[in-house]
Amino acid sequence: MADAPLPAIRSLPSWLLGRAAARGRALVAEALAAEGMKMWHHVVLSAVRDLAPVAQADLGRGVGLDPKDLVGVLDDLQAAGFVVREPDPRDRRKNAVSLTGEGARLLTRCEKAAREANDALLAPLSAAERERFVEMLGRIHAAGG
Repeated sequence: MADAPLPAIRSLPSWLLGRAAARGRALVAEALAAEGMKMWHHVVLSAVRDLAPVAQADLGRGVGLDPKDLVGVLDDLQAAGFVVREPDPRDRRKNAVSLTGEGARLLTRCEKAAREANDALLAPLSAAERERFVEMLGRIHAAGG
């Protein structure tokens, strides 16, 4: 079956961005799956590296993940030995999350895989076009709050 014509829809920036985003997510998800990871696991590992030790509640707010969903992701990461949860030194009633050495090594591999997936996504663009495109996407994102 040929593509439906829909030129008015297919020419909208929002439609094009949505299709490109879906392709980008698929490429990154596939690359992370090769490392045995899912997207949210990668996001949480990256945030833990940047913020550690970080209170579990602050981590959830920082990445925009519902607390019960975060618990599931952290349970997976801790069971695999990639993060540790210990009493927060600033408030022992809370858990603080930190990356393990194995978690840091996995994150390095995941970041490389994600970069390569994004390079594949942007392959049709020149280096200058890629830089400009990412800058413009950043401005669009920032305008949304």
